[in-house]
Amino acid sequence: MTDTVSKARSLLPSLTDEYITGKGSELISLRRGLITKDRFLEDADVFIREKYKESDEVSGELLKEFEEYIFGYSRLTPLLDDPDVSDIRIMGHGNVRVKKNGKRMDSGVFFSSEKEYRQFIDYIAAKNQVSVSNLSAIQRFTDSGSHPDFILRFTVSMPIVNTFDEPYLCIRKVPKAFPLLKDLVAKGMLDEKCARILALRFRMGSTLICGGNSSGKTTLLNALKETIPDDSAVMVVQQADELTTMFHPDMMFLHSVPPSAESKASYDLEHISIAGLTMDVDYFLVGEIKGAEALYILNAACTGQICAGTIHSTSAMRAPDKLVDYAMYESRYSRNELMRMMDCFKTLIFMKDFKVANVYACKGWNEERRELDYERLL
Repeated sequence: MTDTVSKARSLLPSLTDEYITGKGSELISLRRGLITKDRFLEDADVFIREKYKESDEVSGELLKEFEEYIFGYSRLTPLLDDPDVSDIRIMGHGNVRVKKNGKRMDSGVFFSSEKEYRQFIDYIAAKNQVSVSNLSAIQRFTDSGSHPDFILRFTVSMPIVNTFDEPYLCIRKVPKAFPLLKDLVAKGMLDEKCARILALRFRMGSTLICGGNSSGKTTLLNALKETIPDDSAVMVVQQADELTTMFHPDMMFLHSVPPSAESKASYDLEHISIAGLTMDVDYFLVGEIKGAEALYILNAACTGQICAGTIHSTSAMRAPDKLVDYAMYESRYSRNELMRMMDCFKTLIFMKDFKVANVYACKGWNEERRELDYERLL
């Protein structure tokens, strides 16, 4: 690192603090589109030269660092740009970890101080129009516009709920150009025969995709939904903006909105699912089933809509039980009645280690054994 870069980086925390605490109106004007990026940077250049009175080289480098901070994600930008990095986990200013090609490791990136890291947390929260404080110590939000290649899903927890004294920040990178079925075949997630079977069954009846964390559930659902014919209307509800479309002309997406310190307005997956059921749709998809929305996707499947969703489960056979557990949060149905309704989910897919491990076809409800009958296809 040259002396010029070192000096500029040492001044960056002071400059960002000036803008966050004293020149916040300019940041607001920028976010609202009242001033252009070029105008903002021109004003920042004048401010830097008048405030710090450094050489042209240091002032220019500081402006460059500041531009990256404001319009990118500062020190994390190289990690966000790396296509092999899927997750970033920050436990403190000097402890930035990544998952790269499926392996967790040190990133080689760090913040110079706790103050710089705290400023970074405050800035990304403001940039994404959320507040982090003791009243909203755990925040989840999504940035779908800053990076050309990835949707960024953030989870922040502040020290009031952490054991240690610094915030935790986790970032999940969701590719905008997600892999299609043929790409997943090339990657070894499934073979061509399995892809043909799943695409056919996905269009013929409801599908439940289950597995553990990072097993490939959402990746497979994203690819399968792109096989839906263009003359079908599709509704997608999700907590985070992980499911998108590259081709389909009639696919609507709704996401949940948690309450915040600034607003009591909130829309969870249950409310959004109810709204989705009032619309004229042929396919009803839930990004991740984890609560009372299970009842509404189950009712939709039983009334003729083709449904699909993902759910966490340690095995294929436990997934229907898990969905019924969630459905019972809001249901007047008995557990036995809900299990009978599960025969509307004709295909059950279990994912493990980013591969399709098992595929089952539901043959219906067995009254004698009082359980669902499944036939293993793959």
